[in-house]
Amino acid sequence: MEEQSKYARLFNEIDSQALITLGVVLVGTIVLIIVSQRGLNWLATRLHGQLRFRVFALVPLTRLLILITALAIIVPIIIEPSLSNMVTLLGALGLAIGFAMKDYVSSLIAGVVSATELPYRPGDWVQIEDTYGEVKHVGLRTVDIQTPDDDMVYVPHLKLWDHAVYNANNGGTSLQCVASFYLHPEHEAGWVRKALRDVALTSAYLKFDQPVIVVAEEKPWGTHYRIRAYPVDPRQQFLFITDLTVRGKALLSAAGVPSAMLPPDAALDANKEAGASYSRNNDY
Repeated sequence: MEEQSKYARLFNEIDSQALITLGVVLVGTIVLIIVSQRGLNWLATRLHGQLRFRVFALVPLTRLLILITALAIIVPIIIEPSLSNMVTLLGALGLAIGFAMKDYVSSLIAGVVSATELPYRPGDWVQIEDTYGEVKHVGLRTVDIQTPDDDMVYVPHLKLWDHAVYNANNGGTSLQCVASFYLHPEHEAGWVRKALRDVALTSAYLKFDQPVIVVAEEKPWGTHYRIRAYPVDPRQQFLFITDLTVRGKALLSAAGVPSAMLPPDAALDANKEAGASYSRNNDY
C-alpha cells in the first residue's frame, strides 16, 4: 500500500481540464513543427550560397526546441512538481540517457585512446571497414575521412574496439600503390617484368628514393603482375596508378602481349583479391 501511495503521489490527478490542456499542447506542438519545417524549407529554397544551408540546418534545431518546450509544459501537468518527484524523474531520465548514450561515451573514450596510440592522424590515408580516404580531422567522437569520391565520412572512434584500421602511409609521405595486370600465360615473362619496371621508373609521379618492385604470380588462367611503387605525394596515388595502368597497357598492347581471358569464377576471385586493396589498385 505504501508503494502504491508513493507512486500515486508521483502523478497528478488528470481531470478534464488537464486533458484539454494536454490536447491543446500536443496539437499546438504538431502544428508548430509542421509550420516551422515547411516555412524554413520554403525560405531555404529561395536563398543561395552558404545562407541556404544554414537555414536548412535550423530545421532539426527548431523542431528540437519545440519538443523541449512542449515537454516542459506537459511534465508539470502529469507529475507533481515536488523535490522528491523531480529527483525520481531526473534519476530515471539519467539512467535512460546513460543507456542510450553508451555508444557515444564509448566513442569519447576511444577518442582519448586514439590521441595516445595514434592509429590515424590528419593527412593519413586509412581504411576502416568499407571507408577509404584521407583523414581530415580527428575529433573527440569521430574521425573525419574524405573519400576519393569527395564524400566526407564521419567514422566514430568506437570502431577501434572491434575493427582493423588500415593506415597506408602512417604519418609519412610514403604510400605504396599497386597497379595490376592480368596477362595470357603465353608471353616472355622476363621481358614483361622489365618493361613494367621501366614504365614505373619513367613515371612523372614516381618517388625515386623508394623501391620499385614488379611481382609476378602464376594463376590457372594466366599470370598476374603487380607494379608496387610510391608516388611523390600520397594525394597523387590515383594519378600515379592511372599513369602506370595507361602506359603499361599501351606498352603491352604494342608488343602484342595478350591480356588474360578470365572465366567467370576466376574473374570473381580476382575482383575479391583486388578488393582487399581496392583503393590503390587498377587492373589490366
